[in-house]
Order: sequence, then structure tokens, then C-alpha cells
Amino acid sequence: MSQNEIFTIKRYDFDSSLANEFNTVHYVKDLWPIVYILSDGNINEAYVGETADAFARMGSHLKNNKKNKLSAVHLISSEKFNKSATLDIESNLIKYISGDGQYKLINANTGLANHNYYQKKEYWDIFKSIWDSLRTVGIAKHPIDYIDNSDLFKYSPYKTLTSEQKSSLLVIMKNLLNNTYKNIIIEGGAGTGKTILAIFLFKLLNTTNDDFNFNEFGDDEFEFMEIVFELKKKYPNPKMALVVPMSSFRSTLKKVFKNIKGLSANMVIGPAEIVNDTFDIVIVDESHRLRRRVNLGAYFRAFDVVCEKLNLDKHTCNELDWIMKQSESAIYFYDENQSIKPSDVKKEDFDKLKVNSLTKTEYLKSQFRSRGGNDYVNYIDNLLKCKLTNSNIIFNSKEYELILFDSIKDIVNEIKSRDIENGLSRLVAGYSWPWMTNKKDSKQDYDIEIEGTRLKWNSTNIDWVNSVNSREEVGCIHTTQGYDLNYTGIIFGNEITYDKATNEIKILKGNYYDVNGKQSIVDPEELKDFILNIYKTILLRGIRGTYVYVCDKDLRDYFSQFIPKFKTEKETQILQEDEVIPYVNSIPIYDLKVAAGNFSELQTVPDCEWIALPKNYKPSNDWFACKVIGESMNKIIPNGSICMFRKYTGGSRDGKIVLVEHTSIQDPDFGSGYTVKEYRSKKEVTQDFWSHQSITLKPISNDSSFEDIILEDDELSSLKVIGVFECVL
Repeated sequence: MSQNEIFTIKRYDFDSSLANEFNTVHYVKDLWPIVYILSDGNINEAYVGETADAFARMGSHLKNNKKNKLSAVHLISSEKFNKSATLDIESNLIKYISGDGQYKLINANTGLANHNYYQKKEYWDIFKSIWDSLRTVGIAKHPIDYIDNSDLFKYSPYKTLTSEQKSSLLVIMKNLLNNTYKNIIIEGGAGTGKTILAIFLFKLLNTTNDDFNFNEFGDDEFEFMEIVFELKKKYPNPKMALVVPMSSFRSTLKKVFKNIKGLSANMVIGPAEIVNDTFDIVIVDESHRLRRRVNLGAYFRAFDVVCEKLNLDKHTCNELDWIMKQSESAIYFYDENQSIKPSDVKKEDFDKLKVNSLTKTEYLKSQFRSRGGNDYVNYIDNLLKCKLTNSNIIFNSKEYELILFDSIKDIVNEIKSRDIENGLSRLVAGYSWPWMTNKKDSKQDYDIEIEGTRLKWNSTNIDWVNSVNSREEVGCIHTTQGYDLNYTGIIFGNEITYDKATNEIKILKGNYYDVNGKQSIVDPEELKDFILNIYKTILLRGIRGTYVYVCDKDLRDYFSQFIPKFKTEKETQILQEDEVIPYVNSIPIYDLKVAAGNFSELQTVPDCEWIALPKNYKPSNDWFACKVIGESMNKIIPNGSICMFRKYTGGSRDGKIVLVEHTSIQDPDFGSGYTVKEYRSKKEVTQDFWSHQSITLKPISNDSSFEDIILEDDELSSLKVIGVFECVL
């Protein structure tokens, strides 16, 4: 049975006629678990729920002053649904509709399911099909893989908190309730979910009591909700601010807040804006980047003005003092190991705050960003502190890639490949090169030159990670701190080296070009701490993997003892007939130029050659290889490369590199019918649900003469996606 036969989605008007309509619905009459979406396209608001008693639940919603303004209900039902499944699908719909950005949800951000149950993976596949159907009828807009990489999704308050995060949240709320503490410090390393917790708390405290629905909560949630409601009594309409010191990350979170019901962009402010008002509660994210009056450059004057307005001595106060003066309660999300400049508030100032009787400190320990988990974090910490020995095993993880590159060209190409495949893969470097391209009189169009490869620093400081040119540029710590990436390519510059005799990393101050990052520093160990913090911070940006290139030979030799090296020549050996174990140690390699008829005929594996399966891939009948000839994809696939593909069996293709077959395609690289391009689809749905679709097959080439192949409605039926590009062998 196909996925679209497993479930049905039916639309009804959300008004008093709904009860009569439901009389004919088997799933409603028989009290079957269902999922539903209330929506209104005019006001762009929606509500997601699940219930086994749709009559009662809809009646309750029609009496609610916020929900009864919505105009439509989409009922999602299936014979396969059970309570666990509908809770899970509801939770996923809430998270993905929030991340999609088309509707603002009026749901509260509590009670989201995140439990295991029988056949949970199967229901995830059903959910993906439900999502595709919702895109067809205009409820959803973007594909799931696109949303996964979006800031709206990553920083959504509709995340299911872990038990550790919920424990920390309870500590915060209890202390806000009993007035014992004025300051609460939540301390945790990079990737421990501090920003998610900050946004979750902000949304929770800005949700009205009417928007909470006790039907959403399990038995274990009621104690939690009792504390929430007590807090809401104390702060029925709290004046709150989220202070974010870094302008780039602040801009990103403003966009997130703008798309969340009950929040607004002006709730996210810079430290200097705290002078404009007093607040019941101030939450400070990345509080280790609050500043003091050192190396502020053009910011000196603004700093002094704020101090004057607050009647504080500009020579002794800092932005931490501003927050404490302007807030009744303040919550600081802090990591001393991410302090990267002498202008940052000193660790000693936070230490004094921690021992203050009005301060409570809570710790986050679990790593949520990196798939390498706490093991990877500890490994990086020991690597930079030179605590690893030759007896230590080279880092190896099935869940996380840590790879050392000897060639700058290889790391640049691999990061671009990962960006095509997964999105959000960026090059980041230490500040070991002057910034030439931002000077008005500069005639140089590059900033970094390594081994003849020329690269350019980030062309914008605001949300560079998501900017148009970021794939072709190199980011710095100031444009990446706070962000999640799928893969990070890190260039260790010439300011950092390794002394084999003493087994320690050393800093070459003259090769460090962040003037405000080193000015006023007398103690070389202090500068070393800042630079190591920079590298550790960016080494912990990647969710799936981190690629490393080291300019300094001595440091590269040190790293090579503990980090697996990139293999420039992967195994592409053609196997002899007696060596071949089909799809176990080998995959077929097809010659598309001589392929006759439909590609499906090749699936019977005629007389073709077999190529060795790379060791880091699991055996599967879905793998196959082809030789890709031509320059139309040369940014990712060099001319003449043998590439591995996975047979396409369904799911999202948008943004992926694919091998397609279509009778109208005349690709000189392959002849009639076949091409390898990046797949982009566009669907427009009118109010009467008539849809128009087009597909663009995009070249990714340094040669601008290659043009998009655009297929419209009547050409789509004969388009067939054969495989999805995996890697160049």
C-alpha cells in the first residue's frame, strides 16, 4: 500500500455546520485518534491538535475567542493511527509548520511528544507523505529538508525539551517565582542547547493562559504546568527582552521572533538598547560576549553614553552591570570558553556574580548540536590542550566526520559538495589574514591565498551563514558564533603553531590580524586562551562533521596523529568477476552513453563492470555508479569523475543533485535522455487548489554558458529521477 493510500486529508469549513459534516465521518463517529489543523490564510494563523473525540474538541475550539477566528479545518485520518502515532504526528506538524513560516501557530509550546513507540520509523515515513500532501493543498510551503536547515526550525520554541533542559527550566521558573534570586546563570558549552532553552522560555512566558490547553499535556506535565501558571499569575503581561550581544546572530533571532505568534522582532535587542526601558525579566544569550570598556573601537562613544544615562562609572562598569540595573530578574546563558576578545566581560566578573547570594547557577552538560556528542567535545578539548598521546586512538565515529586535509583545494571542494548535499556547510578560518576586500581603495578581490588558491572573507557581517555568497566565501568567528552548521571546514591560520619539544600549542602574535582581538593584551597566555577559544568554538559548530586544514606544518603534523586524513584517491577499483559479491563489496558501474532504451532495463544488471564499494558505506542494492563527463557540474563533479548514486525510491529531491531521464533532454555529455543536474521544483497553488508546477535542472559550473533546463506541466510526466548523487569516487 502506498503512503498516500494510508491516510486521508479532508478540508471542512470551521463553523457551526461542522457537527453535521462530522456525522458522516467514520473516524469521528467511532472516536478514532485523528490529527487536525485549524487555519486561516487571510490572517496566516494556524493551530495543530490531535484527539480521539473530534466532536468535543471542535466544540471547545469554536468557543475559544482566538481559535474561532480560524476558517478551515483539515482532518488527517487513517486506519493505522493510534494514540502514540497521532501525538507524534501532531508534534512533528507543530515543529515543521512553525519552521515552514507560512503560518504563525497559536499553539502553546508545551506538551510536545517525543517518546519511542512501536513502528515509530514507519510513522515518520507516513508523516513525510502527509507533509507532501499538505504542500499540495497549500497548508505547507517548503520541503522537510529545506526546513531542517532553516533558522525558523532550528531556533523554534516548538522544540521538545530534554529532561536536562526541562530540569533547568524548572529551576529558572521556581527561582523567578520565589524571589530568592535576582540573577540566574545557565552555564553550558557550545552545542548544549542554551539558545533553544532561552527562546523556549521566552515563548512560554509570553503565551496567554487562554492558549494553554490541558488536553495537550500528559500526566507527567501537570506539575510543570502548575509552576507555569503560578509564574503567569506573577507576570500576567511580562516586560521582557532577549539581549544578544553579537549583531549577526541578533539579526537572525529577530527574524525568528518576527514569525512566532506572541513574539516580535523588537523583543530582541542589543546590550546598549537596555538603557531605553526597565524590564521584569531579561534573558541574555551568549552572555560571555557582553563587553567592557576595552578595545571597543567606534563603540566607545555609545558605551560612554549608556553609562552616563545609567549613572554608572564608565571606567569600572560593563554591559553586565547595565543588565543588572535595568532588570528585576536576569537570566544569563554563559560559556566562559566562548569568550574570544579582550573586550568581553572578564571571567572574574561572572565568578563574582556566581558567588553572590542573589545568584543561582545551573549547568547544562549534554551535547545536542554535534552528532559526535560529548565524546567529540572532550576529544577536541584534549586535542587543543595537548592532552592526547600516541596511545590514544585516532578519532573515529560512525555518527560524525572529523577529517584532516593536506590540500586547501580538497577541503574547499568537499565543503562545497557537502553544501550541495546537505546545505549549511561553510568554510571558517582563524583571523590570520588581513581583511583587504573591505577597504574602499583596495584593488584586491581576495583576502586569503593558500597554495595558489585565493579566497575571500565574508562579504557581510549580518547573517552571513545564510547569505547568497557564503558558499564561495570564508567566515570568521564573529559571523559564525551562535550558529549551527551541518559541516564546518576550518582553516587553522599561520597565527597558531605547535612546539614538539614542549608538546604545546603556541601563538604567533604577529600573524594574528584582529586588532581589537589582541590590542591591550600583555600576557601571551591570555592571547593564547582567546585564540584557542575561537578555534574550539568553531570546531563545535558542525552537526554532521568538521573538516580541518592547517597552514602551519608543525601543527598539521601534530593533528595528523589524532585526526583521520582525507583520502584523495578513494577506492574505485574495477573488480574481477571472481572477486565480485554484488552489492556487498561492489556496486555496478553503468555507461549511460551506450544505455539502450529506458534506464529501468539496466536494473537487471546486464554485462556491466563492478566497482569496489567504499569502505565507509553500508552494502545496499540501491547503490550504483556512473561516469559523469562534461563541465556542466564542474564546481562539484570534475569532468570524467566516476560518481556514486543512490537509486531514487521517493521522498524530497529539491536541492539535491540527481541523475534524471527525460525524452526531451539532449545533453551533449550523455546523449539523448540523461543528465546530472541540481533539481529544483516550484509549485504554485491557487485558492481553488489548482496547481502549476515546474522543475528546473540547474548546472553548477564555473562556465556561465551552461543554462538551466526548465520543464513545465506537460513535460513532467515523462521526467524520471533515476538516482540521487552521493559522492565522487
